[in-house]
Amino acid sequence: MILGGVDEAGRGSVAGPLVVAGVSAGREGVKELIDLGVKDSKLLTPRQRGLLYPEILRITAYAVPAYILPREIDEYVKHGKKYRKLNYLEATYMARVIDQLGAKKVIVDAPDTNPVRFRDELLELTDRRCEVIAEHHADIRYPIVSAASIVAKVERDRAVEKLKSRYGDFGSGYPCDPKTMKFLSQWFEREGSMPDFTRKSWKSWLRILQLKL
Repeated sequence: MILGGVDEAGRGSVAGPLVVAGVSAGREGVKELIDLGVKDSKLLTPRQRGLLYPEILRITAYAVPAYILPREIDEYVKHGKKYRKLNYLEATYMARVIDQLGAKKVIVDAPDTNPVRFRDELLELTDRRCEVIAEHHADIRYPIVSAASIVAKVERDRAVEKLKSRYGDFGSGYPCDPKTMKFLSQWFEREGSMPDFTRKSWKSWLRILQLKL
């Protein structure tokens, strides 16, 4: 049986894309992932993720990343109806990824506080008939989801590096990073607007605006 795993990276960031990724593998492939030592990407260093990434691509049958850009996130956060905001947008992209994995069973790291509701949304959105399991901390419990989390994180990191090469070093892109917040504050002082690669609906920007106005 082909097993799939889906996770994301960059959900809480203020800069750069939110990346959803899925991978799938047969029984032997899953065993190889376990032997490889895959784990939740947050528990690995950038170097470790970089070494594991090509091995995951070699082992898995499919590895599918999808990128959600800040402007689309802003649209859903600002104008989406209840239960049709960021979680629903993420479910939409995860369903598209699931459709490409060729798996009969897919395990998803659920971003929703209600995993059952999130699973039901995925089943409604996906075109593929398969069993879907949505759980919190699936990236820790299931190696196939750990592998997906590594793919998502590496792809996001690469996207962020491309943005830095164009706009300058803004750090990790997360609100908890002082370097990121300093960069955004200085950008607003200089340009009088917010860069396109940031999520304007995030409270981080609202705090900056309150301080500057």
